[in-house]
Amino acid sequence: MDPVYLDYNATTPISPEVAEAIRPCLGGLFGNPSSSHFYGRQARLAVDRARAQVSFLLGCSPSEIIFTSGGTESNNFALKGAAFANRDKGRHIVTTAVEHPAVLNVYRFLEARGFEAVYLPVDGCCLVDPDVFRKALKPGTVLVSVMHANNEVGTIEPIAELAEAAHACGAVFHTDAAQTAGKVPVRADELGADLISIAGHKLYAPKGVGALYVREGTVLEKFMHGAGHESGMRAGTENLIGIVGLGAACELAQRGLEKNAAAMKAARDRLFSGLREIAPGARVNMHPDKCLPNTLNISFPGIAASELLSRMEGLAASGGAACHSDSIEISHVLAAMKVPLDFAMGTVRFSTGKDTTAEEIDRALKIIASALKTF
Repeated sequence: MDPVYLDYNATTPISPEVAEAIRPCLGGLFGNPSSSHFYGRQARLAVDRARAQVSFLLGCSPSEIIFTSGGTESNNFALKGAAFANRDKGRHIVTTAVEHPAVLNVYRFLEARGFEAVYLPVDGCCLVDPDVFRKALKPGTVLVSVMHANNEVGTIEPIAELAEAAHACGAVFHTDAAQTAGKVPVRADELGADLISIAGHKLYAPKGVGALYVREGTVLEKFMHGAGHESGMRAGTENLIGIVGLGAACELAQRGLEKNAAAMKAARDRLFSGLREIAPGARVNMHPDKCLPNTLNISFPGIAASELLSRMEGLAASGGAACHSDSIEISHVLAAMKVPLDFAMGTVRFSTGKDTTAEEIDRALKIIASALKTF
């Protein structure tokens, strides 16, 4: 049997429908979208269709979508672009201590270039306190970034409330929605964010493609300089295969959102129910209600996660701590949540997909139970 895959927050396979959508790009649909001849026009039509499909998922205008190489580039584009475009208004920027490295490392980059960064704490469920958030804002705050849902523990942040507060002080608000797109609604009008990042490989599209939503009127400094691609904001010949795949994946995600979310949650809850019997002393590290439907972050006390994962042969999942020869390094997210070291060191993230079956969950539980017995 193939190993049971429960690491969908890390990446997803390309869905069959997406693979079929990109098939023409491997043959006759090969033109440069910037060319004016027949082949170029056909490629341009494919890019335009994909842009409309992404906007269908995000509830925005196609003109507000810029294609990128993935979530990391989208975050870099949004944060550097907004910070540098608004530096004459202020140098104060705000984020949280639990962001993805593609946000945290950009903030450190900006700090080295004269910006003053604030990294907000979270509670034990990984939630940002809106009151603490408001107090961190001040005149001269030009940029705020808070992820829609945490990639490790799945907690969903109150983005609409935070965006409203950020706008009240004149700041541009960005959210990294790489983990939420395709799992919960990600609607630009509802979230209120000025900038939204998504990544193709998190929602059954190819790797190496993503998108950045830029609310009309939001000013960014150019990220890629060259010719006038992507409305002059992101130079470089378009990744036609990736863009067509992302568009197809976004349309499929929006049309199947409720059904897929219910399937992921059913598989996740089945896994959680079984783990409570197998390991009653384990600790769950996520908000009980405000969380992704597919994510289960759980700590097994007194066990090193890397060792547990190595003994779970036939099961793919992710660890929340890394063991070195003389130390254990826990994730910055668990550290910010103040998860006790004895638990944090044994943290594993399981994440289900839209096609995860009950049989796979039951097989995973047997593998986990066998591994735990070896300690």
